[in-house]
Amino acid sequence: MKRFAAFITKEFYHILRDKRTLVILIGMPTVMIMLFGFAITNELKEARVAFFDHSNDPQTLAIQEKILASPYFSLSGQINSPAGIEDIFRDGQTKLVMVFESDFGQRLEKDGQANIQLIADATDPNTASTVVNYAQAIILDYTRNLIPQQSTPLINVQSQMRYNPELNGVYYFVPGLIAILLMLVSAMMTSISIAREKETGTMEVLLASPMKPAQIILAKVVPYVLLSFLDAVLILTLGKFVFGVPILGSLGLLLGVTLLFILLALSLGILISTVSPNQQTALLLSLMGLMLPTILLSGFIFPIENMPLPLQVISNIIPARWFIIAVKSIMLKGSGFLLLWKEILIMFGFILFFIAVSVRKFKIRLE
Repeated sequence: MKRFAAFITKEFYHILRDKRTLVILIGMPTVMIMLFGFAITNELKEARVAFFDHSNDPQTLAIQEKILASPYFSLSGQINSPAGIEDIFRDGQTKLVMVFESDFGQRLEKDGQANIQLIADATDPNTASTVVNYAQAIILDYTRNLIPQQSTPLINVQSQMRYNPELNGVYYFVPGLIAILLMLVSAMMTSISIAREKETGTMEVLLASPMKPAQIILAKVVPYVLLSFLDAVLILTLGKFVFGVPILGSLGLLLGVTLLFILLALSLGILISTVSPNQQTALLLSLMGLMLPTILLSGFIFPIENMPLPLQVISNIIPARWFIIAVKSIMLKGSGFLLLWKEILIMFGFILFFIAVSVRKFKIRLE
């Protein structure tokens, strides 16, 4: 046991002496949570809108004021001719142009209806769809307040956003960011660490020591378990107190699921190290085999339901998918173990599979 503890201490010293590793382990979580929280967002704020007003009457001016009073839009400019629409879109900043027809106010008062054309820059389809929907909602609200008896629909639709009423993008990113960082720290760093021992020839020296091979591997991954867990706690703390991401479910269950995913990532890192003859190969396998699928196929950025059927099937073997589902359910919905047993069982199955394959591959290399 003393040898085992001494080996773990040696690994900690090795990590602490490597400044590049410290930057990845400590600096990366803080930088990424701040980056995703403040800079990378799918929320719409102050989209630039321009107006082409043929009528220029009190009604059109009131609608323009209501549009600009919302936090979603800011004024790009006024357009005086049809050719100006193309010109203002070319600068790449304007997202929406609102065109009011002639005699807008008179038509609205006389006929009870008037026409507004919304022209959006669809080079970014998601943003274009969002700005049009927001503008339509604001115009509809203005019309209802102006002529309530004519604007009341036959079917009254009331919408409610559960679990994220303000549609904060950071609520969506934090669970996925935990998965990305744990894969980066646990799997990639572990695979590189073990591959480095083999590349430098020190693994054979370690295997010749009185410690068993399983103890050597375990001693090398224990520091990364602790550091990965600290990284996860750091992200959860920043998400909670800096960005206000709620934790509605059990904190113990959340930390337990996080620890389970750390073990899963470590087992995957060990598997990569057993088939990698050097650090470069381990790094390449980690980036191409772990990071890209985790980002693209786990549901972190792109909804799995919108993917082609073959990619939806492939996403089932991406471990981060099940972790992200579990973390979102615990944090945002307050789900308990009885609702998440399937995801937990799948992650546990991944751990057993990766360890079994790693042991087999490791034994083959030693023969």
